Amino acid sequence: MPTLLWDPPADRINRSNMFAFMHAVNRKYNKQFTTYAALYDWSVTHIADFWETWWHWAGIITSAPYTQVVDDPEKMPGADWFPGARLNFAENLLRHRDTRTAIIFKGENRPVEHMSHQALCMQVARLAGALRAMGVTAGDRVVGFMPNMPHTVVAMLAAASIGALWSSCSPDFGVQGVIDRFGQIRPKVLFTADGYRFKGKPIDSLGRVADIVAKIPTIEKVVVAPYLDPAPDVSAVPGAVGFDAFLPPPPGPPLSFAQLPFAHPLFIMYSSGTTGLPKCMVQSAGGILVHHLKELVLHTDLGKEDIIFYYTTCGWMMWNWLVSSLAVGAAIVLYDGNPFHPDPGALWQLAQDEGITVFGTSAGYIAALQKTGLRPKDRYDLSPLRTVLSTGAPLPEEGFVFIYDAVKPDVQLSSIAGGTDLNGCFALGNPMGPVYAGEIQCRGLAMSVLAYDEEGRPVFDRQGELVCTKAFPSMPIYFWDDPDGWKYHAAYFDVYPGVWRHGDFIEINNRGGVVIYGRSDATLNPGGVRIGTADIYRRVERFDEIADSVVVGQPWDNDIRVILFVKLMPGCDLTPALADRIRAAIRNDISPRHVPAKILPVPDIPYTRNMKKVEVAVRKIIQGQPVHNKTALSNPEVLDHYADIPELKTP
Repeated sequence: MPTLLWDPPADRINRSNMFAFMHAVNRKYNKQFTTYAALYDWSVTHIADFWETWWHWAGIITSAPYTQVVDDPEKMPGADWFPGARLNFAENLLRHRDTRTAIIFKGENRPVEHMSHQALCMQVARLAGALRAMGVTAGDRVVGFMPNMPHTVVAMLAAASIGALWSSCSPDFGVQGVIDRFGQIRPKVLFTADGYRFKGKPIDSLGRVADIVAKIPTIEKVVVAPYLDPAPDVSAVPGAVGFDAFLPPPPGPPLSFAQLPFAHPLFIMYSSGTTGLPKCMVQSAGGILVHHLKELVLHTDLGKEDIIFYYTTCGWMMWNWLVSSLAVGAAIVLYDGNPFHPDPGALWQLAQDEGITVFGTSAGYIAALQKTGLRPKDRYDLSPLRTVLSTGAPLPEEGFVFIYDAVKPDVQLSSIAGGTDLNGCFALGNPMGPVYAGEIQCRGLAMSVLAYDEEGRPVFDRQGELVCTKAFPSMPIYFWDDPDGWKYHAAYFDVYPGVWRHGDFIEINNRGGVVIYGRSDATLNPGGVRIGTADIYRRVERFDEIADSVVVGQPWDNDIRVILFVKLMPGCDLTPALADRIRAAIRNDISPRHVPAKILPVPDIPYTRNMKKVEVAVRKIIQGQPVHNKTALSNPEVLDHYADIPELKTP
């Protein structure tokens, strides 16, 4: 039985948005639900009723009503959501126009900046006017190669107010990585900054921007926000203009919002691109709006008095998710830079100074923080903090325990799991439920998530493929340049027809909790038994000598053997004694099948720019296969260390 770490007190449950929504369902449908499990079961068997109730409870702003909720929730892909409704995504996010704080921004070596909802609306109105004046219309693409700063939020909302599609990459992408993404969607306007800072070092962006513009001829205008220099020289970039110079004089035109169908495209997101050109996933304005609000308001229990932070770049879907918090009236906190600069307490100092109530980060950050020895609760006043969110990789049990021991004992720790594909979560937090070590609290409302065995049958209390058997509004409406839908179908529906196969290896227990075991395309099969890589990571991360690790399967002697690569802490060596201790721990705590045949030291572990370990690329390298599109990786050079390793050619 997993360790119970937190159980919400009755008063906290009764104050939660989830509790209020459950009772709204009870009143409307004459139900007597008292638990999340009962509400969840109803939500996945009454898909249309759930989304209709949520639509009105959330107060979605529209100019024309829908004629039905969904034509057929069993149809995947292709379900038609809320036909007839006309709305605008930006209008829903900008519904709050008072002087309360909307955006808090902190960059390395910069003082904190605050922007009110009122000021945000004025900036969006002026920028939207400038975009319209240069000919941007609904359906055009507007892109950002931007730091995580307020100008980025303003640019996205201005584009959305017109009905233009928004897409973004973080400024640490190389030129080819940006071209591989933006080049496919042929944007009209590129927003950028003159540079950014990381670990205290200023990094110029304009040289790369000039190269990008030279390769994407559809870009008519480059709008440059000041970051390193208050008045950057943009003369070397064709078609470039400073951000303020691009705006019309204040007050500018009034806010106006194009009224568009629910399924009008909003975001273009990208797959990791480690197996070829990134797939361009197009997501709808209405689908993203209702899905994000469900996750923020119900599962995160977000309200207008909250201050929500997520450590993310503009190239990760968590940025889009965070910005949607504006629709609730909450203040969003943007941080740009290294989370350990100038010291490991950088983000917790920010949490204390700004009174952050919801703190979001990655499992990798929590593991790295744990190894620094910092105990934030001993140094910072975190009394406003009530929720910690973690995603990007499975959070091991030790990570859960660390948060409750070293950060705060009375927070709701929500490990959340989903993907860029849906711009949201399949499994996430439940403010009415307990937190168990190593376990995601629940499956998301109206997300018909199951674990399938090898024969496509649902299983509980054992590992299987994560599938979703019914449609949900934030599914991509299509892939870019995929006229017959082949790429879209192949991505999710080629294994179980009509059922979304996400590519994660999971277990759903009898309490409704979920454990993620890693990507199913990276599962190990020694002796024909499928095992998840997360099991091994959870055990290896307990060793103080190990900074990070990656585990893959290697074909060997008509079977698969487990290979563990470890990045060692400074001053540590992979001695035979340490290797023996690692093997013994894995054998005793997991199973003999998980024990690595080889444990090998490497200088670093490869990651995508979305903070995912690249197990598949490592597996290909050690098998002598090519890895395409290395620009998708944040540190592609480390793959060279995995090629032609003599130890992998011997028993």
